[in-house]
Amino acid sequence: MSTRDQVTSARRIVVKVGSSSLTTAAGGIDPSRVRDLVATLADVRARGAEVVLVSSGAIAAGLAPLGLARRPRALAAQQAAASVGQGLLVHRYTEELARHGLTAGQVLLTVDDVTRRAHYRNAHQTMAKLLELGVVPIVNENDTVATSEIRFGDNDRLAALVAHLVHADLLVLLSDVDGLYDGNPARPGTSLVPDIRTPADLADISIGSVGAAGLGTGGMHTKVEAAAIATGAGIPVVLTSAPKAGEALAGKSVGTLFHATGKRRPTRLLWLAHATEAKGQLLLDAGAVKAVVERRASLLAAGLLGAGGSFVAGDPVDLVGPDGVPVARGLVNFDSDEIPSLAGKSSHALKKELGAAYEREIVHRDDLVLL
Repeated sequence: MSTRDQVTSARRIVVKVGSSSLTTAAGGIDPSRVRDLVATLADVRARGAEVVLVSSGAIAAGLAPLGLARRPRALAAQQAAASVGQGLLVHRYTEELARHGLTAGQVLLTVDDVTRRAHYRNAHQTMAKLLELGVVPIVNENDTVATSEIRFGDNDRLAALVAHLVHADLLVLLSDVDGLYDGNPARPGTSLVPDIRTPADLADISIGSVGAAGLGTGGMHTKVEAAAIATGAGIPVVLTSAPKAGEALAGKSVGTLFHATGKRRPTRLLWLAHATEAKGQLLLDAGAVKAVVERRASLLAAGLLGAGGSFVAGDPVDLVGPDGVPVARGLVNFDSDEIPSLAGKSSHALKKELGAAYEREIVHRDDLVLL
């Protein structure tokens, strides 16, 4: 395939647009920008491809109606702005998509929706059904109730993970910068980098936080990080500015193309590695580290030395070796206050002492990802 054939042949595309590409300097939604973006997405649909839109802008859209001059720092105020702005944002998308005979569907996600085993299948099935019905899903992080996630911030990483969740063929990141430059694009002498084929290509590039101040939370660093997540899971990424979205999605050589470098991974494990914060630590002996890392085995109580932090069954925790370095992250099957009574004991001994429920793994290998 030639470079842009990866774009034109994509049958399912995730497009992410940032706050600064949708809103005015005062924080309100810019109708013309939304209209132009939706027209571009409609063109993609008209050629037979499916589209998922990951849209920032809920908090920014809520600023003006609340009389706020800039994005607030306090979490509660951010959540209030998101509550007001999300409805306005989706309403605008719904109206514009309807002009093209398309239906919008709102999907608000939190990390739990795709890391906890009971939830992630529902998220995948919902998205799959929306696409099957011809709906254009409008995805955003559920900022109104998010806590650590809202501080984690920008939707670039969310878009990379959603691209994997829906088995996308392409991720397009739209920004207020028209691609990745080999330095600050505001300074003379810098050049656009048209292709990133391997992580090594980024070694000599200075990646700063170029972006619109005050509205969005992400800069170039978050976009490159998101591209690394997607390409590492087998999904190519185009990074360009919102005004060039039409050209980019038509396969023209605009922006920067990050070529796929890896293969698809189980969706839940991708989220576990890139979208969770560990609630605590499990301390492993050297034998358990070897079993987990080299043999890809489950973590059993026999190799456990203890635990740190406070967590409950189902929480993400880091698995830490004797040197204090995390080697893996997994979903733990026991509460932190249970760990001391389990550590160092064989599964047979635990069954005999505490019952069959305690014979299972501390972290099952299917719920574990190496770091």
